[in-house]
Amino acid sequence: MSRKQLALVIDLNVCVGCHACVTSCKEWNASGAAGPMSDQNPFGADPSGTFFNRVQTFEVGEFPNTETVHFPKSCLHCEDPPCVPVCPTGASYKREEDGIVLVDVDKCIGCKYCSWACPYGAREIDANQKVMKKCTLCVDRIYDTALPEIDRKPACVKACPTSARLFGDIHDPQSEVSRAIREEGGYTLMPEWGTHPANHYLPRRKTRLRIHADELVRADNPLTVEGHPPRPAPDASTLEDASI
Repeated sequence: MSRKQLALVIDLNVCVGCHACVTSCKEWNASGAAGPMSDQNPFGADPSGTFFNRVQTFEVGEFPNTETVHFPKSCLHCEDPPCVPVCPTGASYKREEDGIVLVDVDKCIGCKYCSWACPYGAREIDANQKVMKKCTLCVDRIYDTALPEIDRKPACVKACPTSARLFGDIHDPQSEVSRAIREEGGYTLMPEWGTHPANHYLPRRKTRLRIHADELVRADNPLTVEGHPPRPAPDASTLEDASI
């Protein structure tokens, strides 16, 4: 186990499925150290391509009590990654200094052993380069001292409009991600596999809104006269008088 373990914590309660994380990831990494990320027939009827991050959307429950769940998924940077020991060339490896799992494309022969070993389906073969690609946690970005410190985060984290994605060291009990896991009941995917995923998810939870009557009226409503909304004259017609 590495002394430091960088990871993502994804809050399913506020993810809206906008795919900003997907597009920003593609944009940054297509021209970064992990690029290119090729596409096949991108404007055709059956487009496909290489992505480090995808968002799956599905419904749960039974009508009329259904909910739409948006579930982002990428490499989980497992603390005991099964993709590493099966690689015959050593292309798949886990960094000691920060726990990030990477692929050395110069050593990768495209055998797909690592993708078969991964129980999460987090790896994708680049159809053009014939090598395996996966999330790097934007390793070329988070350590770039030329960037302002506030921007030294994975592209997906920076792009999320609802702050559903957190980034940090889960081995640091005082980090933002560790506190979120501890306080919000964070969990890992398929713990029974024993891979100890570093990435965690925060569960969806019921939210109760308490709205007072005075909050339903706009204080700056331009139609309000002397504190009272306008009313029709006693003999004037209203929508209720309209015949169907």
